[in-house]
Amino acid sequence: MLEELKEEVCAANLLLQQAGLVVLTWGNASGIDREQGLVVIKPSGVAYDGMTAEQMVIVDLEGNVVEGDLQPSSDTPSHLVLYREWEDIGGVAHTHSTYATAWAQACRSIPCYGTTHADHFRGPVPVTRPLEPEAVQGSYEWETGRAIVRAVANNNPREFPGILVAQHGAFTWGGSASEAVRNSIIVEQIARMAAVTEGLAPTVGPISDELRDKHFLRKHGPKAYYGQTE
Repeated sequence: MLEELKEEVCAANLLLQQAGLVVLTWGNASGIDREQGLVVIKPSGVAYDGMTAEQMVIVDLEGNVVEGDLQPSSDTPSHLVLYREWEDIGGVAHTHSTYATAWAQACRSIPCYGTTHADHFRGPVPVTRPLEPEAVQGSYEWETGRAIVRAVANNNPREFPGILVAQHGAFTWGGSASEAVRNSIIVEQIARMAAVTEGLAPTVGPISDELRDKHFLRKHGPKAYYGQTE
C-alpha cells in the first residue's frame, strides 16, 4: 500500500540525515495521500542507517496504524494536527538541528535580517508559546501541533513554511515530504545566519518590508519570475 509514497518519505528522512539536520534518531518526516486520507511516517526510534521504505508506517488521520510492523514516530499526533488543519500541505518534517533548536530553546523567533531569509519566509520564523504544564502532562504531541497552528493562525502557512516550537525544535511543512525537508534545511541555515549576524552587529534591525516582500514575491507571488518557466 502507498509504495511510492513510502519510498518518497523514506528518502526524505534519509535526506534529513544527509543534510546534517539530525543526530542519532532526533527527527522525522512524513507525507500524506490526500485521496485516501493516509499518512506515511518514520517509525519511532529507528536509526537512519539502513532505513528502508518497508519500515515506514502508515496511519490514518486519527492516528490508527493501517500498515506497518513498527510503532510510528512519537511525534505523529503533531504531524496529524497540521495535516488536518492545512489541507494544502503534503509533507511535514521535524528536527532538532543545532541552530534552529538553539533559537527554539531561547524562545525567540528568528528575525528577518536579509534577503536570503526573505526568499523563503515573508517575515520572522515564528516561535510558539511554551506549553502549559497541563498540556505537557496531557496529550503532549497533539498539544504541540495545536501550539503550532495557533502561532501561525494570523499568517499563511505557505508564506511561513516552518516554525520553532519553544524549548523543543523546528517543524516545517510543504507540498511534499521532500519539500518539507528542504524547508528544514532552509530554517537551519536562516537560524545560523541570524545568530552570526547578531554576533557581528548586536543592534542590527530587520530588513525593510519593501525589500522583504520583493524577494519573497519574486519567488512565490502570483507574478513570480525567479527560476525557469515550465
